[in-house]
Amino acid sequence: MIYSIVVGLIAGWLAGQVMKGIGYGILVDIILGILGGIVGGFVFGLLGLSWDGLIGRIVVSFVGAVILVWIVRQVKKA
Repeated sequence: MIYSIVVGLIAGWLAGQVMKGIGYGILVDIILGILGGIVGGFVFGLLGLSWDGLIGRIVVSFVGAVILVWIVRQVKKA
């Protein structure tokens, strides 16, 4: 549980830095990072890629979080 929160925090923060714009705050960054881990795991699974270890999980969560931030921004525009 703590491991997922730490990975989510790092991934959410990185996604916020890369995507620029209005920040969502620490709690939403953690949530986006954790949900990003699920989305990233699904996307990487579809591509047949597997990343293990702390760095791998952060990368997968980061990619998923970037996808989620992009989707949220597209929905907000509509």
